[in-house]
Amino acid sequence: MAKKDFLTEELKKHFGFDTFKGNQKAIIENVLAGNDTFVLMPTGGGKSLCYQLPSLLMEGTAIVISPLIALMKNQVDAMRNFSEEDGVAHFINSSLNKSAVDQVKDDILSGKTKLLYVAPESLTKEEYVDFLRQVKISFYAIDEAHCISEWGHDFRPEYRRIRPTVDEIGKRPLIALTATATPKVQHDIQKNLGMTDATVFKSSFNRENLYYEIRSKNSNVDKEIIKFIKANEGKSGIIYCLSRKKVEEFADILNANGIKALPYHAGMESQVRSANQDAFLMEKTDVIVATIAFGMGIDKPDVRYVIHYDMPKSLEGYYQETGRAGRDGGEGQCIAFYSYKDLQKLEKFMQGKPVAEQEIGKQLLLETAAYAETSVCRRKVLLHYFGENYLEENCGNCDNCLNPKKQVEAKELLGAVLDIISTLKEKFKAEYIVNMLEGNETSEIQAYKHNELDIFGSGQDQDDKTWNAVIRQALIAGYLAKDIENYGLLKITQKGREFMDKPVSFKISEDNEFEKEEEEIPVRGGASCAVDPALYSMMKDLRKKLSKRLQVPPYVIFQDPSLEAMATTYPITLEELKNIPGVGEGKAKRYGQEFIELIKRHVEENEIERPEDLRVRTVPNKSKLKVSIIQRIDRKVPLDEIAIANGLDFSELLDEIEAIVFSGTRINIDYYLNEEMDEDYINDIYEYFKDSETDDLEEAIEELGGDYTEEDIRLVRIKFLSEMAN
Repeated sequence: MAKKDFLTEELKKHFGFDTFKGNQKAIIENVLAGNDTFVLMPTGGGKSLCYQLPSLLMEGTAIVISPLIALMKNQVDAMRNFSEEDGVAHFINSSLNKSAVDQVKDDILSGKTKLLYVAPESLTKEEYVDFLRQVKISFYAIDEAHCISEWGHDFRPEYRRIRPTVDEIGKRPLIALTATATPKVQHDIQKNLGMTDATVFKSSFNRENLYYEIRSKNSNVDKEIIKFIKANEGKSGIIYCLSRKKVEEFADILNANGIKALPYHAGMESQVRSANQDAFLMEKTDVIVATIAFGMGIDKPDVRYVIHYDMPKSLEGYYQETGRAGRDGGEGQCIAFYSYKDLQKLEKFMQGKPVAEQEIGKQLLLETAAYAETSVCRRKVLLHYFGENYLEENCGNCDNCLNPKKQVEAKELLGAVLDIISTLKEKFKAEYIVNMLEGNETSEIQAYKHNELDIFGSGQDQDDKTWNAVIRQALIAGYLAKDIENYGLLKITQKGREFMDKPVSFKISEDNEFEKEEEEIPVRGGASCAVDPALYSMMKDLRKKLSKRLQVPPYVIFQDPSLEAMATTYPITLEELKNIPGVGEGKAKRYGQEFIELIKRHVEENEIERPEDLRVRTVPNKSKLKVSIIQRIDRKVPLDEIAIANGLDFSELLDEIEAIVFSGTRINIDYYLNEEMDEDYINDIYEYFKDSETDDLEEAIEELGGDYTEEDIRLVRIKFLSEMAN
């Protein structure tokens, strides 16, 4: 009894909590007893306390191996807040200078420091190994331990060097902690760290307060997310994107639409990254748009939604990232946008990696696709993936349970699946089994001569969607198991064998349909649209009328792609018109009024619901290159010098300048033209474009004959469009 009182008193004294959560107390007792400990606890379960409290109670310094600088800083700050002594916790990583490292070493040697956070890369450096040999170490804690496993969602090779380094420094008890590990990953971690005899503490992976939903990813994804954020104004949220480029772009789009958002990814300068993270933690910004580099261990309890702009590479990644929502037990909405095309892209990125790594990556992607497409309770599928059975039929807090699909009897279909798996001696994966059922003569099936078996094509009356649903739901129901060690071969369980002897009812619901994106008309400037043909035709007529009145060619007023975009988004104010590709402020003021009046009339007469009512404001693509070109032209730097300075050939430079002019920016290249070309020569080309119905380059070359080079024509066309159109 005294021990219980002692630990609870220490918890209150150091951290201000009255009671432990879940397994925390038992884990801490195990660490204090000097045993190796393996902790599997979902995000928000209180993992950090499991090594923080014992470090304060034990003699010496605990070494915490952690993968991210941001996470270390966050945890060290938190520990210092709990203690009167700043030196109680320190970190060593590449962000510290020599004098800061010396200060850390002094504090450790003087016995002040109870917790030292190190990156795995720093731990293996000879100077730190030599230093730590002199230190009395209480225990080693390996945080985010899933980084050890190639089957984990965030594999880091340097994590595999932890055990040999620890042996070199000096053996002490180990505590390994992770929020996501399938049985396979757990086994991998323990084996690699040499702690197969560790006491394992496994908490339930079920986060009841989290709502899971998968939406089809189509061309309206930006609009859907903006609409969602505006409906949840004032709440904190994280949006995950797979690429750094998308992070930057989407953060810009959110800001352009009146949403305070900051980007976060590993390619940013560390000060900017830290400042953005702090702004999110301190609620100076509501939304952070990030790659998976953000959030590991970020202890913000009131994140109300996590949106995946792109599906992650694995279900573990998905689980960990969604786990950052609702850590205080309150509302947590987890919405992911799914397109099978995205997963195919990810698979392509794996080419060139070792075959075994590709195979692992492919299986993880298949699990992600299965989760997205299934119509079974999402909680049930996720927990099954982590080796936990969820027995409720309806969780009441995911899209599939709130909109359940009708179930159909699939007893005979399951029988057919089990029959093929059994005949093929349980040596193949789901994809192969589905091809066998459907009678698809793949090269692999032909190589094994399985197309000659009676069972080949025995399931042609059903499509692959149905067969995949049968296999996925048979796995969850326990009739089948996947041999993860062996690349996901399907095995029949004892329950499956009993079913083969004596079939019972087996009901399934069909997988969700994810619609194909609608056909789109490309628009110069990166937009895309589904054009209103009647309005498009009326605007072309108006453009013709204006061109006669103003005596300029029609394309000078607005180019076709701009009209297409107008006939899609229906801008009815000059402000809205400026967001159309190829329409700058000057152009909107000069030519826009009659167009917006025409569009407004058309919208009212036909009772059209405008996408503008929730319009996504696009961000002008002023890349660094374009900005640098404009600045140099303003300074009258010769164009050939600008090309050399930017590593472009002259034709590529003209492409960039044309894009600048087409988007409505006015530039003046007279200084260059007058230097390089005869005045009459310039006037002839200029007059041609003035009288022409089109700005098409090939037509211009044909009309102007062999007297003018393509380069000359392009240069004068730039001058003409800049002066006349912008």
